[in-house]
Amino acid sequence: MPELTMDHLEALLPFIGVGFFAQLIDGALGMAFGVITNTLLVSVIGLAPARASASVHLVETFTTAASAISHTLHKNVNWKLFARLVIPGVIGGVTGAYLLANIDAKAARPFVMTYLAGIGIYLLYRAWEMTHHHEHKPAKVVEPLGLIGGFLDAAGGGGWGPIVTSNLLVQGVEPRQTIGTVNTAEFFLTTVISLTFIVTIGLQAFTIATIGLIIGGLLAAPLGAVLAKRIPAKRLLYMVGTVLTLTSLYSLYKALAS
Repeated sequence: MPELTMDHLEALLPFIGVGFFAQLIDGALGMAFGVITNTLLVSVIGLAPARASASVHLVETFTTAASAISHTLHKNVNWKLFARLVIPGVIGGVTGAYLLANIDAKAARPFVMTYLAGIGIYLLYRAWEMTHHHEHKPAKVVEPLGLIGGFLDAAGGGGWGPIVTSNLLVQGVEPRQTIGTVNTAEFFLTTVISLTFIVTIGLQAFTIATIGLIIGGLLAAPLGAVLAKRIPAKRLLYMVGTVLTLTSLYSLYKALAS
């Protein structure tokens, strides 16, 4: 086994920082970990999209486990909604991971990011019009949302949170439980997607970047659930809408520029 040197530790630090920041946002808002880390791995390090997505999902297997435990302890999970999301999400995730390992899915990314940016802008409008007497409603469209979200998450290297969380919020589901439920379901999704990538492309995704992202993400995971519980619903919607709009527009720009 190679000896761990100071050079290795210095190389880990940037990825620990990125993992911490990305997971803090993801745990509090229910999205953005995959978008932030996948952008780093593809644009900065130069990994192929399939390897980058595999690496991100390997990291998320650890971070979403910690996040799911934290959200469960803080009672942020709607278990009926969870049951309706997780099975179609896993089916979509396996399909997307298999296709990405064999087909270039980059052509669809600009359309997905345009859609997500539009959802982000709509959520900002919803936050602006929300009053203290805003009535939360149960979600009507769940299973197709889980299927599409799981597929695009695996095929695009991220998207479960932005697609599923944003659409549930648009339907009127209470923000805290939406975020907690989506984060908890994501653990099962990322585990199955990671196994699919291991079967199709092997263990190539285990890199020093992956190790650093895991460390940073695990450190931040418990804090995200606390933030989701304490931030008021209207402010949470503003934050979700802002993060979703900015990250989607940036990813759209990168996709069109490449």
